[in-house]
Amino acid sequence: MTVSSSAFSAAEQGLGYIYQARFALLKVLDLPEDGAVYIERNDDVEFVSTDAGISLASLKHKASGERLSDLSIDFWKSVRIWLAHYKATGMGGSDARFLLFSTASVSSNSFLNLFVGGHVDDDARAEAAARALALSESREIAKVRAELDDLTAEEARDFYGRITIFPTAPRINEIPMLVDQRLRTIRREFRVALFERLEGWWTDVVIKLLSGERKEPIKVQEVSDKLAALADEYRADNLPITFRKRHPDGKVDAANDSRVFVEQLRVLELPAGRIQNAILDYYRAFEQRSSWARENLLVSGEVEEYEDRLVEEWAHFREIAFETIVDDSPAGACIAAGKELYRWAEMETESLRIRERVTEPYVVRGAFHILANSSPSPRVYWHPRFMQRLAQLLGVAA
Repeated sequence: MTVSSSAFSAAEQGLGYIYQARFALLKVLDLPEDGAVYIERNDDVEFVSTDAGISLASLKHKASGERLSDLSIDFWKSVRIWLAHYKATGMGGSDARFLLFSTASVSSNSFLNLFVGGHVDDDARAEAAARALALSESREIAKVRAELDDLTAEEARDFYGRITIFPTAPRINEIPMLVDQRLRTIRREFRVALFERLEGWWTDVVIKLLSGERKEPIKVQEVSDKLAALADEYRADNLPITFRKRHPDGKVDAANDSRVFVEQLRVLELPAGRIQNAILDYYRAFEQRSSWARENLLVSGEVEEYEDRLVEEWAHFREIAFETIVDDSPAGACIAAGKELYRWAEMETESLRIRERVTEPYVVRGAFHILANSSPSPRVYWHPRFMQRLAQLLGVAA
């Protein structure tokens, strides 16, 4: 069953705003690195170049099959925006160009074809536009006509000569594929994930720009640098880190968490703050591994081999930490030895990386907590007598 849209739906308008940001990202990837971009300043998107001035771009995401005709309001509304800028910046002395990107095509018999491609006859453009305006009875277009009447013939030719229309622009769902084609230095299987991360960063930057939190334009060099940094995470000796500063849904409840790795830390009588940090490390490491697996970034058996290496290193240091512990050692000595072993896992294992350039601490620390939580029994433990205690608890439960 097809669900009809409400008469009050703003879906198309919302899609248009999303299109602006996504289309701007696509165009930025083609711009010289000394350029910059504004969103919603003088037009939908504004491209700034140190050499070629600025280009005001109107973006129109239209329904499939739509066409631009002589009196299309999309064109004339944009003309009004451009004209205001043209007048405000010195008219003939302005360094602005005006661009209309529309997913619609241009009707074959429309004078708007004069603005497509390599047409450079500014007189023909101005004359055809004047004829079209004279035939219109639209109040909206009448406002544009009145403002154009302020121009001399020479100024009108100059103004229309600055306009270029790009019909059949890519639709919003086609842009990821076009970005993919610009990421040829990235292995094909990683490009979707890289685009998603790049667009997430880009959206955050655009929000800051629109909200006024950011005052300066978005520099093309910023995008290039971010893309290079993200791409670097997909090299053979690296993996992307995407869960830094992330938190699980809901409150982290160190006091009532019943998982085995948390119970292990309680036995050491650690303060709640350290236990909470451990829960966060576990969450981030677990979710990070899941993300790597979903994106097919891991080599077969890589995690298992990494865990085996961690267990082997843990066993080496365990012998050092527990060397003074005997059967009748007091409880305090056992706790102290366990804390020493756990401190090693927290603070001295940064070299135990799953890949050489994966240096994020939560990956290692969280991996130890995953091992301390493994079933049917933990592969690592901290308190010298935790395994005996666990066996007793399991026996009682059975």
